[in-house]
Amino acid sequence: MKIAVAQINTTVGDFAGNAERIRVAIGEAQAAGATLVVTPELALSGYPPEDLLFRNDFCDQCEAELLGLASCAPGIAVVVGHPHREGRVRYNAASVLRGGRVEAIYFKQELPNYNVFDEKRYFATGNRPCVFEVEGRRVALTICEDLWFPQPAAQAKAAGAELLLSINASPYHRNKLAERYQVMGSRVKETGLPLLYVHWVGGQDELVFDGASFGFSGDGRLGYQGESFREAIDIVDFEGTRLSGPVAPPLTEEETIYRALETGVRDYVEKNRFPGVLVGLSGGIDSAIVAAICADALGPERVHAVMMPSDYTASMSVEDAREIARLLGIRYDEIPIRPVFDAFRAQLAPVFAGRPEDTTEENLQARTRGTLLMALSNKFGWLVVSTGNKSEMATGYATLYGDMAGGYALIKDVVKTLVYRLARWRNSRGRVIPERVIDRAPSAELRPGQTDQDSLPPYELLDAVVERYMERDMDPEAIMGLGYDAEAVRRVVHLIRVNEYKRRQAPPGVRITPRGFGKDWRYPITSGFRPKV
Repeated sequence: MKIAVAQINTTVGDFAGNAERIRVAIGEAQAAGATLVVTPELALSGYPPEDLLFRNDFCDQCEAELLGLASCAPGIAVVVGHPHREGRVRYNAASVLRGGRVEAIYFKQELPNYNVFDEKRYFATGNRPCVFEVEGRRVALTICEDLWFPQPAAQAKAAGAELLLSINASPYHRNKLAERYQVMGSRVKETGLPLLYVHWVGGQDELVFDGASFGFSGDGRLGYQGESFREAIDIVDFEGTRLSGPVAPPLTEEETIYRALETGVRDYVEKNRFPGVLVGLSGGIDSAIVAAICADALGPERVHAVMMPSDYTASMSVEDAREIARLLGIRYDEIPIRPVFDAFRAQLAPVFAGRPEDTTEENLQARTRGTLLMALSNKFGWLVVSTGNKSEMATGYATLYGDMAGGYALIKDVVKTLVYRLARWRNSRGRVIPERVIDRAPSAELRPGQTDQDSLPPYELLDAVVERYMERDMDPEAIMGLGYDAEAVRRVVHLIRVNEYKRRQAPPGVRITPRGFGKDWRYPITSGFRPKV
């Protein structure tokens, strides 16, 4: 028996486009002799549809497209993920299409309601297995979270299943594939059944989905591994209790994360129909890696870099920005900000009289740059991709309406130490970032001789505290107990707490960790709670 794994990239609400992708997969599957095609979770509607699910017209269009797809599968079984409405109740569903009709339907039983998931807000819970036959083999249909619990798999086996089929839209974060292996391996061990994990690939706002579909044979061995962050129609053979198919080589962590970031920005730009992107190129490491990722994702012809030097910008920063643009082959312009900055200061001088210059003037430089970038965006339609990293987002080391301005914050979930790792990895594939950009001390260059470490702890320490406090919810005393400097921990925790108002106004950006500042970080701005430090 040949099964076609349709690891496809669909778009929320684009029913006609999503259905066409599924039709193409059906055609390729039939040409390869497959008798079953499997699409990811909610493939027809895109994932996650969020509050669009409350709209009857959204559900009506989806149902009409599903019935149209059924007519395209007269001689092959096709599993399609979609939302299903019965009156005022909605289900996260998967249908088996065959013979021109909807032959069977399954409702997801385990609804995740943590981190980025809100499925209990939208869906009712199913309670029955769905086992269907293909070439005399009995296949059980499950959806994503179902197989993170033993009961649905045990239920399917009791119903006579010979193969567990899991369709998924599981957002990527670091080390997620290893987690899936562990959990799905447990279901195989418990049931003795082979398991085929079919996954979505692509970006949707903050979330990215890594593909990397896979299959375990009944003895627990990996027999099939799809590529990460690549669309594909893979053919998997199912014989006895054995699954076999192509096995993609493993990727390094740096390459996996880099592909995730490429996927996120590419799909955000493409699916929202921007002609290209605009990056404020400072000559520093953050804007360099953002420019590189954008050029790799979209092609250099769709990336426009702007260097906006001030009186405090080092000559090496201008030189390095020019060199980065040259190496990447992207468009490059320089717009000095001194005339605009001086005009702002002159207008404010009467009100500021008698007060010394401070961070106000530093932030005014950043806001001048943000205004120029947004003006270019308005005039030409380019998406401004901001360049702040997670370390800066955590501590508020960024200017609201300045370097935080933009439509997409590509590396907002990438801590500074990881930025350096990604830059070195990218250079190993072809030099695009001058070595001194990586080696020099990072600086906002908003005052003479400024470095980031004037205001922040060393990034190795800062990033470790951010990971433990923000991603793992460890309390400050526990972090100190691990040997981290107590005063630095207090300082970082304080900065995280008081800068929530900035993060609430930040653009969306790719989530690559188990917890990013976005959908799965929901802290109040106004709060009397103080962590015990």
